[in-house]
Amino acid sequence: MPTYEYKCDACGFAFEKFQSIKSSPTRKCPHCGKNRAKRLIGTGSGLIFKGGGFYETDYRSEAYKTAAKADVAPAAPAKESKTDGSAATETAPKPSGDSKPAAPPKPAPEPKRASSSAAKATKSAK
Repeated sequence: MPTYEYKCDACGFAFEKFQSIKSSPTRKCPHCGKNRAKRLIGTGSGLIFKGGGFYETDYRSEAYKTAAKADVAPAAPAKESKTDGSAATETAPKPSGDSKPAAPPKPAPEPKRASSSAAKATKSAK
């Protein structure tokens, strides 16, 4: 049940009332007793799931899940091989979910630069 905000047009008293969504708005001001109270448009509140059992991906649509799977694991193209004159279609084996992805290649080592004093020494030796 939400909490609604009200303000009386007669006396200016502002108050909140906890009532059902199906209830009609309160008209009577608890301060002055006149039937001039009006419900205000509030900011509302968002729905927040708390706890370890709720994840933002739990409520995704099936179309989103299908598209996400297609982005992660694109289908391998079919390979054709000929044995004894007939064409047979082979598919590449799918990687198992337990295997780890390949490690990224290591960058090539940078060439060492000669220090300025060493460069001056080689120039003066010539």
